[in-house]
Amino acid sequence: MTVTPATLTRAAGAAAVAAGLIFIGVQIGHPHLDATNITSTEVVLRNSLKLLMVALALAGITGMYLNQVRRNGLLGLVGYLIFSLGYLAILSSTFVAAYVLPSIAETNPGYVNDVVTVATGGSAAGDIGALQTVAQFQGFGYLAGGLIFGIALYRARVLARWAAALLAVGGVVSILLTVLPDAFYRLLAYPNGIAMIGLGYSLWRVARRDSTTQPAAVRTANVTTAGAE
Repeated sequence: MTVTPATLTRAAGAAAVAAGLIFIGVQIGHPHLDATNITSTEVVLRNSLKLLMVALALAGITGMYLNQVRRNGLLGLVGYLIFSLGYLAILSSTFVAAYVLPSIAETNPGYVNDVVTVATGGSAAGDIGALQTVAQFQGFGYLAGGLIFGIALYRARVLARWAAALLAVGGVVSILLTVLPDAFYRLLAYPNGIAMIGLGYSLWRVARRDSTTQPAAVRTANVTTAGAE
């Protein structure tokens, strides 16, 4: 298989769709987290899927930015960088939740409960160290990055504008949901997840359209050149 820019762009679109589906799927029926059930197979599996989601989302938003880098402009670059850093922070905190916290849940349940509380928008009773800073930056990067990147994609008028608007508005809605109980906090996934699905499918279609029109244009140019000779 020949790897072309169109192929990579379609792959990025598919990655974004998969990331959105996983993001929504892992939140459905998500149990309340604490030091007791964080060691369960279900929670570890959900957190592992979240790691996969982040990797796919990073590939997806990179494709969205690079596909129309000139149209996205400086605003798109700033939004992409902040959004990407937010996702990288999510990657690190999710790795800790999936593979570190379960190993210390029995010996230090207070610390585990504090980390879980901060991760779901609450305040820790004790000191959780650098994870407090990571959680704060994660929230900023995810919300502000989504807002700025969504606006840039909307202004570029290339991908589905409703999905770009949802990505931007989803960040604002998410800020309101962070002050609500854990059951409502899980709803954070839905606006972003749906937006990623819409943007990813739109990116896939754009890449497919470009890959079918470009060869036709090349053939036309060759015929014209041959006729001139």
